[in-house]
Amino acid sequence: MDRAKRLEAIENTITNGPFKDDWDSLAAFEVPAWYRKAKFGIFIHWGVYSVPAFRGEWYPRNMYIKDSEEYNHHIRTYGEHKQFGYKDFIPMFQAERFDAEEWAELFNRSGAKYVMHVAEHHDGFQMYKSDLSPFNAYAMGPGKDLLAEMKTAFEHKGLEFCVSSHRAEHWFFMSRGKQFDSDIVEPLTCGDFYWPAMPEPDHQDLAGSPPDQAFLDDWLLRCCELVDRYRPKIFYFDWWIQTTAFKPYLKKFAAYYYNRGVEWGYPVAINYKHDAYMFGTAVPDVERGQFAELKSYFWQTDTAVARNSWCYTPGNDYKSSLEVIQSLIDIVSKNGSLLLNIGPKADGTIPDEDREILLAIGDWLRINGESIYETTCWKTFGEGPTEVREGQFTDGSTTAFTSSDIRFTTKGQYLYATVMAYPEDGLVRIHALKEHSKHYHGLIRDIHILGFDEKPTWERDRDSLLIRTTTIQSIVPVVFKIELE
Repeated sequence: MDRAKRLEAIENTITNGPFKDDWDSLAAFEVPAWYRKAKFGIFIHWGVYSVPAFRGEWYPRNMYIKDSEEYNHHIRTYGEHKQFGYKDFIPMFQAERFDAEEWAELFNRSGAKYVMHVAEHHDGFQMYKSDLSPFNAYAMGPGKDLLAEMKTAFEHKGLEFCVSSHRAEHWFFMSRGKQFDSDIVEPLTCGDFYWPAMPEPDHQDLAGSPPDQAFLDDWLLRCCELVDRYRPKIFYFDWWIQTTAFKPYLKKFAAYYYNRGVEWGYPVAINYKHDAYMFGTAVPDVERGQFAELKSYFWQTDTAVARNSWCYTPGNDYKSSLEVIQSLIDIVSKNGSLLLNIGPKADGTIPDEDREILLAIGDWLRINGESIYETTCWKTFGEGPTEVREGQFTDGSTTAFTSSDIRFTTKGQYLYATVMAYPEDGLVRIHALKEHSKHYHGLIRDIHILGFDEKPTWERDRDSLLIRTTTIQSIVPVVFKIELE
């Protein structure tokens, strides 16, 4: 690829399109309607790091940190780093049992509406055919354009195809290998697998080693190559792009991507963290956490079926399907969308635990999906005593919802009230729907229970809407479909 000509073409697309690379112009961004309606997507962390499958997807960084668990494990298992470095895992990453259509069928059964694969993680290995580096899945390892196969299979099932880039952190990700006798040695040039391996900045103030123009140009070219080759509906960025050096490039990428969406005839969206993008120019994302209250703007949380790792490891600490379903309900009630990550094995198979969680979510959504898909938030997200912790990295423990915890969504004349933990005595009180409630003064015409034949009895007084059932027992949330007058 002639990089200079490609960068010039990117500038021309920005110049000639409706979106320019400034915040005022990018503020014209609107969240695609399908995205607001979808509510639930699948995230996938799968790559060369799935071969060692030890402690997580940061193995390529940590294996070069002396005395870390990964470092010691690497020496015990594979030998000294100068003889067997991270690059030597690439030939072992064969994806020999990968079946994009099988994945698509599972994701469709899970009830997800969009799927996002990590196109390039911090390790720098591209999971797709690239003209910018030979270190990609088409030229090495599997010898396949994995993203192309996924796009075809997913879209055939009606799933929106999306991608993520975690390339920004590669600026420093492999730098520890320069501190001892390993396979990471100078000179490193653009296009090398380990390049640039610069000193690692402090993760809090993000200062000390800003990326240079060569790296930033390469970052932009890689992002735009993904856009042009796969036309994703959403483009997700991980952290570190919020640093000052990236700001002009973030605006350029957004203008280019949004303009390309205009050319294709459908709107697209960017996910970001840590105020990397100006509010209103893209969709904010909360990593492994969420908001405690209803937000006026659309947002997304990305989390994983496992607490300890984004990629497959044999010792993953899995959440229960109930916990994930409750999180989905809570997030949607607050005007959000859930992007749930799974981690396939190196051979391309999806672990049984991940599969079982996805199928359980799908079972619940087949019955109760009308309370999730294409809904909007109500005047209040819900009620009950349980407080959901706000902020990123807050999903380390299970939130214990009670039978008094109710979450609301609405569609047309219907209000959906979801009981997060159904009471054994079958008595449900909804205080937001009491007589003369500040939330609703109108009449209630009827109440149905999704997935159950029993017709509930109900009455309304100054304390609550009291709903009585006699036969319903459920270990998963139960949805009341309330018809309003």
